[in-house]
Amino acid sequence: MQPGIWQILIIAVVVLILFGRGRISEMMGDFGKGISSFKKGMNETDQASAKPRIEPPAETATPAETVAPAEKNDTTGN
Repeated sequence: MQPGIWQILIIAVVVLILFGRGRISEMMGDFGKGISSFKKGMNETDQASAKPRIEPPAETATPAETVAPAEKNDTTGN
């Protein structure tokens, strides 16, 4: 069953009486601000994720540190 035109008009009148014209327009304005704020936040996260991350270079060991201690002190001549 679909609501007829008279049913829709009665519902609209009841809503206007309960909330008033000013309150409904205020709620719609807040709703619009919320949507635009949400879109702005989504754009900011998209832009932040689009930027490539620059990671610091990995620390590399000097050649002296890469030699095992046994090889460094080997005096047997092998």
